[in-house]
Formats: sequence, C-alpha cells, structure tokens
Amino acid sequence: MTSALTVPDLIYDPSDPGVMANPFPVYARLRDEDPVHWSPSLKSWIITRYHDVRDMLLSDHLSVNRLVQFYSALPPKEAALLKDIIHYLNLWLAFRDPPDHTRLRRIMRHAFTAKAIEDMRPNIEDITEMLLDRMEANGSDQVDLIREFALQLPAFVIMDLLDVPRDMLDAFKEWSDDMAVFIGGARNSGDKYERAARGCQKMSSYFRELIAERTKTPKPGFLMDLINARDDGDKLTDDELVATCILILFAGHETTTNLIGNATLLLLRHPDQLARLRADAALIDRVIEEVLRFDGPTNALVRAVAQDHQLHGKHLREGERVFVMVNSANRDPRMFDQADTFDITRRQNRHLTFGQGIHLCLGAKLAREEGRVAVQALITRFPDLALDPDEGPEWLDAMVPRGTRRLPVRLGS
Repeated sequence: MTSALTVPDLIYDPSDPGVMANPFPVYARLRDEDPVHWSPSLKSWIITRYHDVRDMLLSDHLSVNRLVQFYSALPPKEAALLKDIIHYLNLWLAFRDPPDHTRLRRIMRHAFTAKAIEDMRPNIEDITEMLLDRMEANGSDQVDLIREFALQLPAFVIMDLLDVPRDMLDAFKEWSDDMAVFIGGARNSGDKYERAARGCQKMSSYFRELIAERTKTPKPGFLMDLINARDDGDKLTDDELVATCILILFAGHETTTNLIGNATLLLLRHPDQLARLRADAALIDRVIEEVLRFDGPTNALVRAVAQDHQLHGKHLREGERVFVMVNSANRDPRMFDQADTFDITRRQNRHLTFGQGIHLCLGAKLAREEGRVAVQALITRFPDLALDPDEGPEWLDAMVPRGTRRLPVRLGS
C-alpha cells in the first residue's frame, strides 16, 4: 500500500490509443504537475523530469534487479511457467547490479570493442542495399517499412554477428515477439506468460546448441570472441553465454528497428528537416541524435526501489516498481531549448535514451551506426518517399519500447 497522492484527473494510461500514438502532452503535464506520479493501473511510480530521471539512473536508491521480487510473488502455476525465462533474464547484464554487473561488463567489453563495431559497417551497408533492392524490385509502390526494411536490417546484422543463418529470421522474430510481450511490458496480451515461456525455451535451446557446436568447431567471429572473452582469467558460464546471446539478439534488433522507423516517420512529418538532410548529408549524425531525443526507441527504463527514500515529497518504498521515462526527460524544457521542436541542427543534445552510468547501453554505437546507414540510404534511394495517405502508423502497445509495429509508406517509384 502506497502513501502516494495522485493529482485529480491526471492519470497516465499507456494503453490509451491516443497516449500510445502521442504520449508527450501527458508527459508535459506530469512534469509540471506531478513529476513523481503513482500510477494505480501500473502499480508503479512514473518519473518524468530530466534531472530526476538522470539522477535516478545513477542512484544507489534504485536497482535493476527487479525480477526476484516479482517472481517470488507469483502463484505456483505461473512461477513454474516462467522459471526458465526468469533464470535467463536474471543473467542479463541489464538486470544485474554490481558486483555481478561489473564482472559481466568487464568480460563482455573484450568482444564489444570499437573495432568490432567498425568492422560491421561494410556488412550493414550490404544488408541495407540488399533490402532496398528488394523493395525497389517488388513492383509495389506501397510497403510497410517496418516489415520490409526496419525490422530485417538490424535482425540480419545481429544474426550475422551471432553466426545465425538468415533463413532463421521468421523463427527468431516469432521467438523474440513472444518474449517481448513479457519483457517490453505489453499491456493487452492475456497469454503473455505462455508466449514468453515458449519463446525463451526455443531461443535458449537454439543458442545452447550453437555455442556447443562453435566451441567444438571454432570459427572466427564475434560469437567466438564472446566464447573466448576473458578478464583476468574469468569467463562467461554456459548459461551466461546463452543469456547474453538472447540479450544481444533481442535488444540488438528491437531498439534499432524502432530507431529506423521513428527516424523515417519524423523526417517525413517534418519535410523542412528532411530537405536539410537531403541538402547536407553530413547532418546525418545530428539527425540520429535528434531522433533519439525527440521520439526515441526507448520510452522508459524500469527499476525497483532498493532503499526507502523521498523525491519531491513522495515516499518511495523498497520493492516498489519505478518507470523512469526517458522519452519524457528528453522533452523537458528545463534541459532543452525548444524541447518540443524537432531540429536536426541541434547541438546541445545530452539525451538519456541509452541510459546513464554503469548501465549505459553497450550496443549504442552499433545502433547509431545502423541508424545512420539505413536512413541515409533510404532517403537517397527513394527521393519521393512519403507516408501513405490512406493508412497511418500503428504504434506498439508497450511500456518500454517506443515505435511502430506498422509504418505504411509510398516509395514514389
């Protein structure tokens, strides 16, 4: 039972279709009127101001290890169903506090080197051109940009990275979607536990067999680097390797899919900014950073209160769940001039999309690289690209990721 008081008529409901499509007006009200908001429907705190979000991501008062308490409170039938997925999620870097987090990150950094990311660029470019060729040759002016491009590009990049055959895309997408309804906080999926368990079982089995095969028959590449990664002799256990592969595949394609989709949607909705980019390709880095700020692929990061403390007069108690709303923080006028203006020439852009502190996203450099290559190639190949006038975008029903499940466009070819 919380002692929080809510502001009358100010309730954050992420399942509302209007909020799903455009949550920013309600974020603005929350920042001004109730920056530490208790959501009765989510049974969670909603934190919306930039400096509060940043400070909480850096604070020892919050923990990423939020699954243990959740799992221990489940009824026996649901606990048995989720046993495997909870096991692997608890091994993810994203769900571990120090010292476990420190150990894992030290080992993984030996595979996630800057050179390893740079070496991926030719493959990113090849995959991008291959997918654009397919769209152009399809003969249809109307396409769903998510299905045909934004989803496949990062999925193929990650699959190549992990030595997974590209013809496994449909299977991996199904398994990933099944896990996403649980991990991403889908609001309207009644069978999400069953789906999550099924997806995790299939993905973990696949990676366990692949890792065993690669260990027996070594082959140069990122997966081999991950298997061989050492820090003072310490290495990832078999279960940690499986969990890390699941994390890389799951997080590595979903975030970038949303980044590419959101970037395209924003540029098409702001033709003056698109014209600037077409006139000066050197702006592409700032474009990606402004998309990450203005309507980024991560709506919120989730934490659990580790220690009782107060914020803006509200008492946050140990064990309570907290959504730190990075997409709200990134539109806070207390931090950004003209925060609600999409401006690809913006210079001061210290957005929080990839987190802060020790949990800063390891894959941020790769996501940025894929976003730059994809967006620049797309607008170059299709100079008359436009939103479909007959069908609008369909937004994901989720708390954590932010993006469209469908984005109908006209290629103008």
